[in-house]
Amino acid sequence: MGSMLKHKDHFHGSDLEKIEEIYHIKKEDITSFSANVNPLGISFRLRSALAEQLDVITAYPDREYTALRQCIAGYVGARAENVIVGNGSTELISLFIQIRQPKKAMILGPTYSEYEREISLGGGMTVYYPLKEELDFVMDVEDLCGKLNDSLELLVLCNPNNPTSSAVKRDDMRRILNTCLEHGIFVMVDETYVEFAPDVREISSVGLTNDYDNLIVLRGTSKFFAAPGLRLGYAITGNIDLIRKINTRKNPWTINSLAELAGRLMLTDDEYIERTRNLIGNERERICRILDGWDSVKYYKPYGNFILVKILKEHVDAQLAFDCCIRKGMMIRNCSSFPFLDSRYIRFCVMQPEQNARLLETLGEIL
Repeated sequence: MGSMLKHKDHFHGSDLEKIEEIYHIKKEDITSFSANVNPLGISFRLRSALAEQLDVITAYPDREYTALRQCIAGYVGARAENVIVGNGSTELISLFIQIRQPKKAMILGPTYSEYEREISLGGGMTVYYPLKEELDFVMDVEDLCGKLNDSLELLVLCNPNNPTSSAVKRDDMRRILNTCLEHGIFVMVDETYVEFAPDVREISSVGLTNDYDNLIVLRGTSKFFAAPGLRLGYAITGNIDLIRKINTRKNPWTINSLAELAGRLMLTDDEYIERTRNLIGNERERICRILDGWDSVKYYKPYGNFILVKILKEHVDAQLAFDCCIRKGMMIRNCSSFPFLDSRYIRFCVMQPEQNARLLETLGEIL
């Protein structure tokens, strides 16, 4: 059976080794509903073409990454000169924060911890703007704008947000950006999950980079393209000065030749992109319809490929749910370590239909 976890043990989607140790389950036998990664695995085109072109590693990649940036620009609908590439979006977050050195930043909460870490490494301080459970974690834009002031230098929004899966629509984003301009606040929007949204155009801020120079949008290939090990991320901004500074500080060739080629192969694999969007869209709807029939839980309208669920049943908490699932080889996320969430919240991502069915069946047994 393995011992129960102590409360402080929380797992990142990549901590399968720890799970193996505590629960005595081989990590190969664990289906991760906590990593938020595309269940189709890597792009079909990438799988068939990369091996034949392994010789790309005998040369340095193009220092400017021109072909890759053009490819990204076509994929997101931006200008190639506004695209910066990096070793995962994590590298770009670091570089951006080192350059801007915000003394005070506001971060949407609850969210991913990487932003706060980077800001404090740069000597900055972070305040959170909490999304409210009573509003189903949907942002009240008026309220947020009222909390913005001249003491802030940076606003960080994850959109759709992790772990709430809620999203800010483009018109609301314009209001936020206008208010931020008045106060001299730069806005960093992390769009790691935007490609899973039912309507990407309705939520993506990429198009706004042409109108606002206080905006940088980050994206990656870890989740949608199921390639976290590739470490390929990119950013889009209309702020030419910022692009110049980032490119000046960046190590040359931070993206290796295989990742550069892989990026171009993936982003143009339309069949894969379409299949992913259909699978996630259909399954997300189906899961929500099933949860609608349970009075023991509440979920929040999801725009990402994952769903945040609040357990309403007495004597059942996130830890118990995690435990029941892991014993059957399924790993969900206990969200009690996120700021503003307590021990009643779990998050799981959308996987293949039969995997989703098994997860719901297991959760159904305790809920």
